[in-house]
Amino acid sequence: MKEKSIKNINFNSLSKAEKIGQFFFPAAFINDSDLEIKEIERLIKEYNIGGLTFFHSRASAATNFEGKKKVIYNKNSKQRLKELIDHYQSIASTPLLIAIDAEWGLAMRVENTTQYPYAITLGAIPDDQDELIFEVGKHIGNDLEAMGIHLNLAPVVDINMNPDNPVIGYRSFGEDKIKVSQKAMAYYRGLKDAGILGCFKHFPGHGDTNIDSHLGLPVITKSKTELYDQELYPFIKAIEQEVDSIMIGHLAVPGINNSKDTSATLSKTIIKDLLRTKLGFDGTVISDALNMHSVSKLYPEKGILEWKAFNAGNDILCFSEHVEEGIQMIEKNASDEQIEESLRRIQKLKKNAFLKKEVKSSFNHQEKTSLIQNLAKASLTHYKEDFKNFSLFTSEEFEGILIGNNDNCTFFKEIEKNKQFNKINYSEEIAIEPATNNVLIALFPPHIKPANTFGIDKKIIQFIETISKTKNVALYLFGNPYVLNVLSIKSVNTIVLCHQDFGAFQHIAAQHFLKQHKAVGHSPVQL
Repeated sequence: MKEKSIKNINFNSLSKAEKIGQFFFPAAFINDSDLEIKEIERLIKEYNIGGLTFFHSRASAATNFEGKKKVIYNKNSKQRLKELIDHYQSIASTPLLIAIDAEWGLAMRVENTTQYPYAITLGAIPDDQDELIFEVGKHIGNDLEAMGIHLNLAPVVDINMNPDNPVIGYRSFGEDKIKVSQKAMAYYRGLKDAGILGCFKHFPGHGDTNIDSHLGLPVITKSKTELYDQELYPFIKAIEQEVDSIMIGHLAVPGINNSKDTSATLSKTIIKDLLRTKLGFDGTVISDALNMHSVSKLYPEKGILEWKAFNAGNDILCFSEHVEEGIQMIEKNASDEQIEESLRRIQKLKKNAFLKKEVKSSFNHQEKTSLIQNLAKASLTHYKEDFKNFSLFTSEEFEGILIGNNDNCTFFKEIEKNKQFNKINYSEEIAIEPATNNVLIALFPPHIKPANTFGIDKKIIQFIETISKTKNVALYLFGNPYVLNVLSIKSVNTIVLCHQDFGAFQHIAAQHFLKQHKAVGHSPVQL
């Protein structure tokens, strides 16, 4: 059905305004009201928009989320997403290309769906096991395909060189350009194997920033040589592989923009001269969300931002909030050549998206569980090892202190099946004085982002520092490895990076503590 409809569309027969409509991919929200759904229907019917970019709810969109608006939980989001996609496709005269951010699976946007590990976790996997990352991409792609989604706005290929990066961090495969490139490509190949398009982001590289581009414009002051050597490397490798699309980030990079501090999304020099001409990319260029404050606040007149972004070289205008005015501005100012060039790329992207694929059965629960277990095994990292002191946990008594995750600690439960030990739940109100010389700490940080020391109270930081000076401490960290940067770990004898708090990751960590599993992972970042 979809294949037939895309083949029968004669893009040349579209009016100029209808062709321009294909450049617009406004946001659609799973938990929209009937009134908001009617507005999206109007955009589809009246303006022939090219596609939709799905989000959970208007309150969870990043520019709103920082304002602490309440996000309503909807256990039926997955079913609702499928219903909306089918409905919107049914009323579209030109098949819609459906996109979503699913870096770690549908769970990034949709509750009650499978969450796969973050990119920073995959970055810890040894290079000879990168096939596991291919499987992650394939599983995610399979989940998207079942929903009727065509384009995953992933992988992130930003090299995270700034530990305080507020918006990339755990979304990056690490700080080594070669490993980031290799692992991102493995993920992308998995998506493609499932018939899903991918998008490499955020060009020219958002890794060395300390400002969230949802809220402000980051500026990278590196030289052209430095940028080519680091930030641009994964994109150059991706272009060599003829990847589907590249997303432009809202960040200023004067070193490759004639010393200007204009956002890359609005720079002809960066998109047309660098990405297109010098680097030779002929795939589809996608703007980062145009509602983000780093650019949306610049042009109060509706439609101007959309024209500026298109004129700079973006083929797809993601999350445009002014479709009607944007179409009018582009129709008024763009040349026929500009319009036809972008239309050609979008047409090619759609044909690739709607190619007839073999009907594939979805991965069953057991297969997904097995994959996540293997990822836990491959990524577990013995970051700091004091063999002599660590062996004392086998021969002597020890106590376990749980910090966070008080409701259900699989890690301690699994260890308890083999060894009896006294368990203590950390409390700021109660002074803890371990009775044994050996102390096992399971730390579950409240937050994955670095703001406010990952949500870890200063008293906890002080507590870990204090007891590690007098006790033999083994610390198992179930969270972002950058957490080590906010802890005083000099006196901690043993540190194990477990990365995720999933039950499977806790189970493997327990096996490691019991010497039933050897840690083979490598930290993707320096700490």
